[in-house]
Amino acid sequence: MKTLDHDLERTARRRVAARLGWTLHALVFLAVNAGLAWLSWRSGRDWAVFPALGWGLGLLVHGLVVWVKRGGGGLHERWLAQERERLQQQRRA
Repeated sequence: MKTLDHDLERTARRRVAARLGWTLHALVFLAVNAGLAWLSWRSGRDWAVFPALGWGLGLLVHGLVVWVKRGGGGLHERWLAQERERLQQQRRA
């Protein structure tokens, strides 16, 4: 029982760290790109969109890994629970 509690704690900490890492990434993205947008506006050119698009793609992939694949957003757990329920219903039938 103690091992199960330890494993759950470790998994919970890893998932929270992943969410926090993505949140920090998003905040830095917003701050830096706001500054770049301001510099771009001051120069009279629209160049800031390019770093924002590139970095935004990286942020999107990071988010997909954290929130979908790793189960950070609960989607993974919901799908697992649904599949377990389907399998249990099939076994009973």
